Amino acid sequence: MRDTAKHQGLRNQLVSVLEQKGITDKKVLEAIKKVPRHLFLNSSFEDYAYQDKAFPIGAGQTISQPYTVAFQSQLLEVQKEHKILEIGTGSGYQTAVLCAMGAKVYTIERQIELFKKTSVLLPKLGIRPKYFASGDGYKGLEIHGPFDSIIVTAGAPIIPKPLMAQLKIGGRLVIPLGEEVQIMTLLIRKNETQFEKHELGEFKFVPLLEDTN
Repeated sequence: MRDTAKHQGLRNQLVSVLEQKGITDKKVLEAIKKVPRHLFLNSSFEDYAYQDKAFPIGAGQTISQPYTVAFQSQLLEVQKEHKILEIGTGSGYQTAVLCAMGAKVYTIERQIELFKKTSVLLPKLGIRPKYFASGDGYKGLEIHGPFDSIIVTAGAPIIPKPLMAQLKIGGRLVIPLGEEVQIMTLLIRKNETQFEKHELGEFKFVPLLEDTN
């Protein structure tokens, strides 16, 4: 579990790449600079950890490309102490970035294998989400809602209704929508019944799976 000056140098380079690609939120860039991404990957990928690429993490899932993590995080407009619901913990890297930005993160992972691995890793790294559970992300976490923002880190065919219901007024929901290729979609809750929708370009994610049992 080593994080060296070399790793820090590679993170600084990664941040420059993200700035060139249009990431401007200083809090996001600082968090990416801080979080040791190589520790969230299988050690065979360690040398590539700070390239702007996605990698497999087991259970048919991937750790998102740093640009995608930064882009989604920037859309959330995170403030300190914000309650954020994350659907799809995966390796925990996105969770760590949000925690580094001062958010209170509630996160759900439905793949038991990943849930077990990540629930051991995060405390080792001193990363403590407010709540971490294994379960069906489509349902959200009504008992802990409403949330300042919600981030979905897998491609979804539709926007799950429970997630819209668990968003505070003024809150932001960031979700990649679509089957093969996804459109990054931002919903801002205007009042009890109205949402403002923004479509922000194409991304590629693994599918968001719904519990069928």
